[in-house]
Amino acid sequence: MPEEREVEIPLDGERHGGSLGIPSRAQGLVLFAHGSGSSRFSPRNAFVASELRRHGVATLLFDLLTEREDRNYSTRFDIDLLTRRLVEAAAWTARQPEIGRLSLGLFGASTGAAAALKAAAVDERIRAVVSRGGRPDLAGEALPRVRAATLLVVGGEDDVVIELNRDAYARLQCTKEIRIVPGATHLFEEPGTLEEVARLAAHWFHRHLTPTPAAP
Repeated sequence: MPEEREVEIPLDGERHGGSLGIPSRAQGLVLFAHGSGSSRFSPRNAFVASELRRHGVATLLFDLLTEREDRNYSTRFDIDLLTRRLVEAAAWTARQPEIGRLSLGLFGASTGAAAALKAAAVDERIRAVVSRGGRPDLAGEALPRVRAATLLVVGGEDDVVIELNRDAYARLQCTKEIRIVPGATHLFEEPGTLEEVARLAAHWFHRHLTPTPAAP
C-alpha cells in the first residue's frame, strides 16, 4: 500500500490541508467531498480511500472548509461554496505532474455528495461520482446536466434519505445506478456495511475511470 503524504491546496486564498495517496500505475484519481461537520480525517472516508488505493485508484482527501468556516452551521450547507472549492481542487490536481493526467472521480458523503454532483455538472474532466448516504437532491437544477457516471449508495434503514436519493436519481440523465445496502443506517456503522460501500465504489471507479484501450 502506498503511503499518503500531506499536501496543501490553495482554495479561495486559504491553504487547505489534504492527504494524497498514489498507488503505482494509478488508473484514476478520486477526490473526497466530506459531509457537514466532517473533515479529511473522517475514519469512514479514510477507510474507503484505503480500499480504492488497494484497487489502484489514487485518492485525495482534503478539507473543503477552514476550521473557522466549519464552526458556522450555515456554511456547512452552502452547497455553492463547497462546489466552487471542489472545482478549484480539481483544477489544482491538473497542475500536479504526478496526477495531472489521471481521469477524475468524486466521492461525496452527505452534503458533499451534492457538491460533487454540481461540480460534475460544470467540470468535464470528472468522469465518475459515488455518493455515500448523500443528499444529491441538494444539487437541484444541476442534476440533469451531470454527465459523469453516478452511483448512489444508501443505507437500507435510512428511509428519508432513500426517498431523497430516488427523487434525485429520477432527475439524473447520465449513466447511473442506485444501490441500497441492507441493514445499514445513515453512517454505515453496522458490521460489513462500510466494506460493501467500499466494494461498490472501487468497482464503479475502476469501471469508469480506467482508460479504454484504443481500437487496433
